[in-house]
Amino acid sequence: MKRILALILLHIVVTLLLSGCWNRRELNELAIAVAAGVDWVDDRYRLTVQVAIPGQVTSKKSGGPQAPATLYTAEGDTIFEASRRMTQVSPRKIYFSHLRMFLMDEAMAREGIAKVLDLLSRDHEFRPDFYLVITRGATAEETLKIMTQMETIPANKLYESLQISEKTWSPSMAVTLDELINDLISTGKHPVLTGLVITGNRDLGKTRKNIENIETLSQLKYSGLAVFKYDKLVGWLNERDSRNYRLITGHVKSSVGFIPCKDKNEGKIVIETLRTEAKMKGSIVNDRPEMDIKIRLEGNIGAVECSGLDLSQPATVRELEAEMEKDIKQSLEAIVEKVQTELKVDIFGFGEALRHSHPRAWKRMKEAWNDRYFPNLETRIHVDYKIRRTGTTNDTFLNDIKE
Repeated sequence: MKRILALILLHIVVTLLLSGCWNRRELNELAIAVAAGVDWVDDRYRLTVQVAIPGQVTSKKSGGPQAPATLYTAEGDTIFEASRRMTQVSPRKIYFSHLRMFLMDEAMAREGIAKVLDLLSRDHEFRPDFYLVITRGATAEETLKIMTQMETIPANKLYESLQISEKTWSPSMAVTLDELINDLISTGKHPVLTGLVITGNRDLGKTRKNIENIETLSQLKYSGLAVFKYDKLVGWLNERDSRNYRLITGHVKSSVGFIPCKDKNEGKIVIETLRTEAKMKGSIVNDRPEMDIKIRLEGNIGAVECSGLDLSQPATVRELEAEMEKDIKQSLEAIVEKVQTELKVDIFGFGEALRHSHPRAWKRMKEAWNDRYFPNLETRIHVDYKIRRTGTTNDTFLNDIKE
């Protein structure tokens, strides 16, 4: 009898555990959000959501008269409120678990993004693997209206373009929600986010004409990095400064640079950087913090426009390496000085490096780090560049061309 009761009890417990589908929602009951954006308009949140239309992105039906995605926009005193107000126009509940991109306009960024991030991190429907960017010169709503080629859904274009730009060019950064929040709560490093701009005719970019011709009338382009002090936007880095910033932080995977020929009117030597490594170490000298930054780079010769240059000679290659080291060192020193004097916020993580090497000193300095110590921090940058390959030829046929 006891055995039978135990089996009945086990059956009841297992039955309760198997009831995990009580809150299931069928696919045809949901609107799958692939991108979302928040604008700060008249002290309220304007939420825009880009929803994919499944029937228009399949191989059989793509290219029809209907757009591959649709937009829903609503305003509210909170983002949650704006999201629920979308049900007044959307025939389905917005589902955010497949979100790829999240956009915020400059006004929202200058107001402060912490409250927005709190909702994104707290709501169970948001996965933390989407990318966040800041729109420049346009609202998030306007940006999400631009139609794109190659990738049918604009959100997919933004996602893939950010990934490939980060890997092969380097001024852009693909930042996820978890990474952004970690920088926000860090006492020794402030966050940066990639900027996104609309180029060309934005009015025509919202129409199908934008994807009907070879020449795209309007495009979405990543441009520069937005610099934050805590959760508020304080300035921008241009393309060159953005790449140098990423070199200092050791996040450059691949990039391209050049050295002018000895006769500067003659041409350039193009070098492709393939590997980088950066290390920071803080020290205390005479009760003041100092920072040593060591950067190692490896690259290949990509193109030679100079005549009379013999790359088969080790001395020639070493001379090019020295030129690259000099140029990179000057560029990195310039970006550090610019951030120290103009923006006055530690985006490099120098504070974190000092905390690891001198935790007691950091505990004393951290409250006044950005206002007192960081702007006056002495930095020493050491660059080591190695050219591994010169290409399939040591000489250039340009030497044999005679006018």
